[in-house]
Formats: sequence, structure tokens, C-alpha cells
Amino acid sequence: MKRELDYFWIADCYGGCQDWFLDPMMKGGGCAAVTACDTCIYTDLYRPELVRGDTGFYPYGKEHLTKRDYIRFSKVMKPYLRPRMSGIDRLELYMEGLGAYLSDRGLDTLEMEGFSGEEEEAKAREKVREQIDGGFPIPCLLLKHKNPKLKEYVWHWFLLTGYEALEETFLVKAVTYGEWEWLDLGELWNTGEERKGGLVLYRARLHN
Repeated sequence: MKRELDYFWIADCYGGCQDWFLDPMMKGGGCAAVTACDTCIYTDLYRPELVRGDTGFYPYGKEHLTKRDYIRFSKVMKPYLRPRMSGIDRLELYMEGLGAYLSDRGLDTLEMEGFSGEEEEAKAREKVREQIDGGFPIPCLLLKHKNPKLKEYVWHWFLLTGYEALEETFLVKAVTYGEWEWLDLGELWNTGEERKGGLVLYRARLHN
């Protein structure tokens, strides 16, 4: 079985791209902010039931997404998920930052829950299925990893926007730097390192 979320393009990039930033701090350490920005744009486009009145998750025109507006949005998001020496190296920091941004916009329809990288791979598969089937991208934090093939994802936030369950492997669609690729979740999850990252799980909070 294969499931992929609808997603957006900005110019020739699949989602936003950290390389666009002129601010050296954001260019080097703005991956959490990019993940949050992409989440907000995705929610406005594909989960409109979570928008409240005229207040969207993304403060610019969603009908025509532009690189210029995305860079402006990254500057709005920076104070909430600011780059720092150790990076945004805990799930709680991401959830607190994005949660504060949403609160300041008066939005309480998106809830977040952390799923630790300490959990078993089988449980991670279940959560990935649930999130993608439920129409949500998944922020993923990878800290250290022993596999050099994954060095571009080390100490990095990125999104998962799809999965494919094969006979012997479970693939996830990883999105970062305006591109995507399919990764083996088993290889991604079993880092061989003591300190783990994990997933942020989104959930709709709808009011009567």
C-alpha cells in the first residue's frame, strides 16, 4: 500500500527551502522553522476546516505561493523557533515554538504530541500510517545516526509526507530543502546512537 499527501510547490521546490534564506543563522539552522512554515501552508491549503474565520495558519496569499512571501514568513517564524547553539534538539522545543505561534494567531485547532525515537520501530510505523492516512504531514527530528548515507539528515528537522508498505520494508517520503526522497523507515529509525529524536504528531481539535 502506498499513500502520499497532496503537497505544494513554490517555484521549482517541493515545499519551502532553507537555502533561500539570506539570514546566516536561518540558512544554517532554520530547519525547524522551515518544517513549521511548511506545516502552516499545508494546513491552510489542505485542512481548511482547521482555519478560523479569516485567520489562516499562513499569513500571506495561499492562492499564489512565492519564494518572496515564504522568506517573509520564515522571518515571522524565527522568534518562535530560533536557531541556537544546540539546535532545536528536543520535540518539546518544536511543539512549544509552533504552539506559541499558533496561539498568537488565535488558532487552537491543531494539537501536537511527541513520539520519542526511543519507541519501537513497529510503533513508529503505526504512527506514520495514522498520521498520513489522517491527512497530516509529520515533523521528524533526527539527531545522530551511524549510517553515513543519512548524514544530510543528521541534527535536522524535516517532514514525512507519505509512506509505502512493501513486503519486507516500510518506506517514508522525506521532504527537506525543497526536495523529497523515499527512505527506509527501519534504517532511519534505528540510528545506533544513544540520543534519539522522534516525531511530532498532529491532531485536529475541532469545536462544536
